[in-house]
Amino acid sequence: MINPTKTVTREEMRELDRRAIEDYGIPSIILMENAGRDVALEVLKMLKKPEEAKVAILCGKGNNGGDGFVVGRHLYNNGVTVDVYLTAKISTVLSDGDAETNLKILLNMGFNVKEICTADVGAIHELPLQIIPQLSKYSVIVDALFGTGLTGAVREPIKSLIEGVNTLNVPIVAVDIPSGLDCNTGEVLGAAIKATKTVTLCCPKVGFFHNAGPSCVGELVTVDIGIPRTLII
Repeated sequence: MINPTKTVTREEMRELDRRAIEDYGIPSIILMENAGRDVALEVLKMLKKPEEAKVAILCGKGNNGGDGFVVGRHLYNNGVTVDVYLTAKISTVLSDGDAETNLKILLNMGFNVKEICTADVGAIHELPLQIIPQLSKYSVIVDALFGTGLTGAVREPIKSLIEGVNTLNVPIVAVDIPSGLDCNTGEVLGAAIKATKTVTLCCPKVGFFHNAGPSCVGELVTVDIGIPRTLII
């Protein structure tokens, strides 16, 4: 059960996750599955004809990217054409717990996960700009690059990727938090996604309502990922 009036910092959200997993015995992969499924449902609401739509999912190598992999699977199962772009090498994710599991599922389903922004793919700082024209052709872009744990400035080449995505006339759905927005302060950490809709998990984050937060979050939707109600009220 969600409490849309309760806001949390990154530290408080981390503690909610920890207690749900350790004290209540909820496997973390179930929380990831619930998160990705609910984000996918919000994306589907934006598609008039899912079978004719194309969605791009930008994934980082952490748990936010893992949520994105789940989003991709559920959208695909609902008839949407999905392309997944990974800002790391696949091999670096295939050793990272829940994100690894969900990436393996996509690969087993035959997804062509496209590696971008990796140091050994040609001109590292030019690559994000090269894919921006491709991204302009999608119905929706899902931002699953960075989660609430980000505290340092977004580095190149992902900084240029975020800035380029923001120039497109394509709706953007952020998973939990717009990438590059500080969860606690609402400050932009070098560059931040300007989302059309942010589907936040469990509780809104404090930074959504301060500094650049309101201009980055867009429409705010809070979804229940299964954290026990007793932890949230």
